[in-house]
Amino acid sequence: MAGSYAAALLPRRSRGEAPPDRVLELDSAPTDPARLAEYCRLCGFVLDGNLPSPFPHLLGFPLQARLMAAGDFPFRLPGLVHLRQRIEQRRPIGAGEAPSVAVRAERLRAHRRGACIDLVTELWAAGEPVWRGRSTYLAKGAAAPGVPVEPAPPPEVPPGHPVARWRVEAETARRYARVSGDMNPIHLNPAAARLFGFPGTIAHGMWAAARCAGTVAGRLPPAHALDVTFRKPVRLPGTVELASAHDADEWRLALRMAGSDQASVVATARPFRT
Repeated sequence: MAGSYAAALLPRRSRGEAPPDRVLELDSAPTDPARLAEYCRLCGFVLDGNLPSPFPHLLGFPLQARLMAAGDFPFRLPGLVHLRQRIEQRRPIGAGEAPSVAVRAERLRAHRRGACIDLVTELWAAGEPVWRGRSTYLAKGAAAPGVPVEPAPPPEVPPGHPVARWRVEAETARRYARVSGDMNPIHLNPAAARLFGFPGTIAHGMWAAARCAGTVAGRLPPAHALDVTFRKPVRLPGTVELASAHDADEWRLALRMAGSDQASVVATARPFRT
């Protein structure tokens, strides 16, 4: 990760060309038990012998960073905004397993605020796909071919009393950075965050996504899908509130800064269907 961040800081221009046509692979990705335990503490999951469904994103993130820091990636890594995260867990992954990991880039496209690209992470075990994540990143002000097409917005969570409330300190971001390897300075350094247009440090989007998922993890089937949209940053330090709604087999979740009527993170969780 350190080498990827160092390479990402080298000066070069974003080109908006096709994503690199290659796949980065890791034959075996074992999970350190101490790292998993700290992740569960930070994100509200129970240690039950399996990886929480958002956790495999961490196993693929170093490959994502390496791909985005490469000279042939269409955009510079600094300044990319994580817009959306979709996760498909086809079956639980045991904490003692060491799945293989593959990451590729695809779907460069126009966006009303610039250009978007997807980083797809896949985990395989015993020759079968067990997990897939699709991370959508925005390069503000960049150009891409085509007409911007906005995806359908996620279902809204009806207003009401929050089901949970948490105080999020700057230390939360530092702990998550250590466990995830994501040392992006917008989460750790107020001056660096202001350089990118934020009033101060902000929480990691994937911490917020996992914290939402952790509240319903015990109510989801072993094979399930998460769809998370990042709308506004979670400012640090701050207090957040979680609202939820349950319809049929779908959970809808919205994380807001306390006192705000606008959601920072909106998520849905439902059984996985092929």
